Amino acid sequence: MSTFKSFLKRKNVEITAHRYLITALSYMTYGLFGTLIIGSILNQIGLKLGIPLLSETIWPAARAMTGPAIAVGVAYGLEAPPLVIFASTITGSIGGALGGPVGAFLAGIFGAEFGKMVSKETKVDILVTPSVTIIVGSMIGTWVGPYIDTFMKAFGQMIMTATEMHTLPMSIIVSVVMGIALTLPISSAAIGIMLSLSGLAAGAATAGCSAQMIGFAVISFKENKWSGLLSQGLGTSMLQMPNIVRNWRIWIPAILASAITGPIATVIFKLQNTPVGSGMGTSGLVGQLGTIEAMEAAGYTGVNIYGPILLVHFILPAILSLAFASVLRKISWIKKDDLKLDL
Repeated sequence: MSTFKSFLKRKNVEITAHRYLITALSYMTYGLFGTLIIGSILNQIGLKLGIPLLSETIWPAARAMTGPAIAVGVAYGLEAPPLVIFASTITGSIGGALGGPVGAFLAGIFGAEFGKMVSKETKVDILVTPSVTIIVGSMIGTWVGPYIDTFMKAFGQMIMTATEMHTLPMSIIVSVVMGIALTLPISSAAIGIMLSLSGLAAGAATAGCSAQMIGFAVISFKENKWSGLLSQGLGTSMLQMPNIVRNWRIWIPAILASAITGPIATVIFKLQNTPVGSGMGTSGLVGQLGTIEAMEAAGYTGVNIYGPILLVHFILPAILSLAFASVLRKISWIKKDDLKLDL
């Protein structure tokens, strides 16, 4: 056993939850960003401005390459050698075709880890390493991916159905949980896509994610100025995680804001979203573009879309977070420089 552990250590294979549920999932998001998410943005621009290159050429290619990009992102995140990374395009393609994003994710993990284990262990490495990567990853993507993907989609459907039936409590839960996931070092975007969240549940999720990003951006403006406002408001609130570890109370304003904006988004304005936009918040305005797409598909137009988006995703999170933070500062739960970022 000790010999095997030494072998795994030498091969940089760490069988831990952090490795696969945080590191791999985070790098999966890069694959999603580089294909499905950016493709969705360009597609919306293409449709709005009548640019066929964006909507008819790039968007179909972006969707088709999502699986390979996920597996390559995972392999890169797991620090796989080049042969393994490039071979992961095939495992991701097979896993994605049969098991969706989850299938590509699992195929990427298993293919990369087994590829790492055999890498440079033989004199015919150029044949063995990609072969093992492709075979193992494809087996997992074929045998396991579809079942996990079905489970994730069924779970997502259960959340969406529950949100439709019990909108107020479920909107609070979904908004808070997805918002927390966005700030944690995991990927709320990947979660939303793997669960295939849409409809009101996705609308609540986006409200919660937006509350985290805008909330941290505004309550930390005194410490971080405009660079902090933009990096958190349009980038990610994950930047605050080191500060949260030092003082978890700084998280309270954004969490309370998300608990309020979630049901406002769904109960009052009936805001919906797509799986791509559900876990993005205000990052690159992907969540807002997804909301526009979903709402237009549902028959809403003009002020019935843009007004609620501006209010729920930007104005309310800012006002609520500032109000809650002000109270916490007065009782010294949040102190000077607790929200300071090294930008």
